Amino acid sequence: MIIEAILKINPTAQVSVNADDINQITWENGTPPIPKEQILAIIPQVELDMALNNLRAKRNKLLAETDYLVLQDSTLTPTKKSEWMTYRTNLRNLTQGLTTVEKINNVAYPLKPSK
Repeated sequence: MIIEAILKINPTAQVSVNADDINQITWENGTPPIPKEQILAIIPQVELDMALNNLRAKRNKLLAETDYLVLQDSTLTPTKKSEWMTYRTNLRNLTQGLTTVEKINNVAYPLKPSK
């Protein structure tokens, strides 16, 4: 996570970190060192970004698994198709208002409708 924090501050930084230990950073190829306090200060944002990325990946997988159900040539009844479209909308809206890792960890995924 230290490297992710450093790259959030300086996307072009060339650095290595031993065992994700902030005291074991090697700045490479003339990359100017970033103060440890600045790195530590950005870690909560990195944690939030990582949690959101994980949530989005799971959400995107669930969306991809149901794409075929809402296509124009789907054999679902209009009512069932509408249920699946609502489910997919709820999936897409999962990330709204998520401002902490705790909120992300407590997300309740919508229930899949029956086919």
